[in-house]
Amino acid sequence: MTVILLLFCAYLIGSVPTAVWVSKGVFGMDIREFGSGNAGATNTFRVLGPKAGTFVMVVDMLKGVLAVRLAYLVSYYHNPEHLTQLVNLQIGLGLAAVLGHIFPIWASFRGGKGIATLFGLVLAIQPLVALCVVGVFLMILFLTRYVSLSSIIASIAFPILILYIFNEPEIFYRIFAIAVALLVVLTHQKNITRLLKGNESKVPLFKNRKDKN
Repeated sequence: MTVILLLFCAYLIGSVPTAVWVSKGVFGMDIREFGSGNAGATNTFRVLGPKAGTFVMVVDMLKGVLAVRLAYLVSYYHNPEHLTQLVNLQIGLGLAAVLGHIFPIWASFRGGKGIATLFGLVLAIQPLVALCVVGVFLMILFLTRYVSLSSIIASIAFPILILYIFNEPEIFYRIFAIAVALLVVLTHQKNITRLLKGNESKVPLFKNRKDKN
């Protein structure tokens, strides 16, 4: 019962619609009616610019971190002997937050793709791996200014890091890393199509958001 309650709390945390509240509260618009229609950091970058996009991305990441930290509210998982169960619960809580981000109860179940919240999950469990992933993300973003492409490549780098660089022993975590890469690629099919056609929008990293170049 405790685990179920924690999973529900993690879902509620993930349901906080950062992009929707920022777009409505600050810009007087619903981000879901513009750009790709997603209530996530990528669309916020594209429509509202880097400042709003960065804020949304950071808060969405913190949702994943906070959800994972809920595991420490159960004293059973404080014992080092229960490390495997702890990691499994943390992944479950993080995924519940991602589910909340994608289907937010506070925003009519219309959310984003959950990439930033997924990153927050990894950040809370393995900070070093997360830093490597964000390094890949930022490098691709700096070179291309495509948030979607950066997310895809960073997600593919994640299982490579887990399986071959850090050699993670927990089988469930290894499966999770592979599943994340597949999920990100699958949820970015439209972005991939636009990238191949040259129609994907670039984020204005160093320019005003009204500058379309």
